[in-house]
Amino acid sequence: MASVFKKTATKPLPVNAEIITRKGKRLARWKDGRGKNRTVAVTTGRDGTDRIVIQAATYTAKYRDGQRIIREVATGCRTKDGAMSVLRDLTGRAEKVKAKILTPNEDRIGDHQATPLDTHFAAYIDHQTAKDVHSARIDNTRSRLRRVAADCGFARLADLSASGVERWLLDRQREGMSAGARNGYREAWIGFANWCVKTSRLLTNPLSDVPKADARADCRRKRRALTEDELTRLLDAARRRPLQDAMTIRRGPNKGKAIAKVNEGRRIELEWLGRERALIYKTYLLTGLRMSELASLTVGQLKLDGPLQFAVLDATDDKSRRGADIPLRPDLATELRQWLDARLVNRQSDARATGTDIPDELPPESAVFNVPASLCRILDRDLKFAGVPKKDDRGRTVDVHALRHTFGTHLSKAGVAPRVAQAAMRHSSIDLTMNVYTDPRLLDVHGALDSLPTLSLDGTPDATQGEAKATGTDNAGARQFAPAFAPKSDNWCKPLSIVVNSDD
Repeated sequence: MASVFKKTATKPLPVNAEIITRKGKRLARWKDGRGKNRTVAVTTGRDGTDRIVIQAATYTAKYRDGQRIIREVATGCRTKDGAMSVLRDLTGRAEKVKAKILTPNEDRIGDHQATPLDTHFAAYIDHQTAKDVHSARIDNTRSRLRRVAADCGFARLADLSASGVERWLLDRQREGMSAGARNGYREAWIGFANWCVKTSRLLTNPLSDVPKADARADCRRKRRALTEDELTRLLDAARRRPLQDAMTIRRGPNKGKAIAKVNEGRRIELEWLGRERALIYKTYLLTGLRMSELASLTVGQLKLDGPLQFAVLDATDDKSRRGADIPLRPDLATELRQWLDARLVNRQSDARATGTDIPDELPPESAVFNVPASLCRILDRDLKFAGVPKKDDRGRTVDVHALRHTFGTHLSKAGVAPRVAQAAMRHSSIDLTMNVYTDPRLLDVHGALDSLPTLSLDGTPDATQGEAKATGTDNAGARQFAPAFAPKSDNWCKPLSIVVNSDD
């Protein structure tokens, strides 16, 4: 049953080919693109037309495996002797499976050992795409797999080794790569190797013991949360700065003075821009959305009518790819409604001026905000204009993602229950919410100490404490730790964003 052969396929007859007969066989003869004479056999296709028969350059092995299934395996050999050697290996493995020396799963693993890693990478990326993983994450995974494979000389699955990856990560550490970046490469390779185990390409994950770097001890970008006063100044600066910049003289004796003339049309345009930027920042600060998520929001995704206002975040735009309903505070919902109404009025005015149809509403697919790609640089200029330092005395910085940190910090500062804050942040773990996205500097730790009981060293009760108890002003309820962090009747809300599955 076992044999080797070269596969054949048929193709249409070349345009310049002529049919000849030699020894009773019909042949096609023509010159290829390089001017070389070609002569191959001719057959008749299913549609009755002449077609040339093309033979593969390498041999294919055909045999019955250990489960008595007929299989064809490409040997990659151009000579028959080489192909027969591969066939002997395949039939030998089949005999070991029959004798139960190898399991069928181990036999299948052997089929993948000679396949180039790039082929496995392509299959893994297809798997990630089918799972609807974010395209940016897929691109990062692909580049990380290829970089490590090239640097470590991994060409086949059999080449994978934990020591090789560990040496590569150590070299990157010496070059100054952060722990977070190194962990990204480690996770990409462990994820790939785990997939290889699930798809019977590897028996075990050879990279499972590669150690993870301590990202907290080597954090390169430390963010801080903004105080309430800084937030107020930032929103005011964002609203005023576009017009202020246009009015500021850049050179000459009046350099730095805001006395330049701006025509009325330009003034309205700049005031509109400032209003949009301030509302963008406020939406960040009151929803905790990420930059890409906010940029993806459309008019149709805002639900501003009804007792509870919220924004629908589609799964394709959510980092976790699951989607969520984002609660909107009433004052923010009102300002968003006013913003959309003003945009509709502007669009209707433009339609009247151009003589086109006057719209009754904004298109549902139109973006709520024009979130510029350069928002990070714009935020830096707004912070400077507001007099808010970008870095604090610990070297922690403010960037666009720090607005999400600010959202989480002020939730904790207001005494929101940790589980509710986790749901609002859409985090996979409460540790991430409490320890990464909560700035301890903004928490009233000194005020919390006042809730502790008064302890006298001489055994006598404190006079002030006694008076406070007598008058009922000792704030006894504040000493109950749990109620201080529980939802209260005067601050009730129904959290809509309860999909807890993301990581930052």
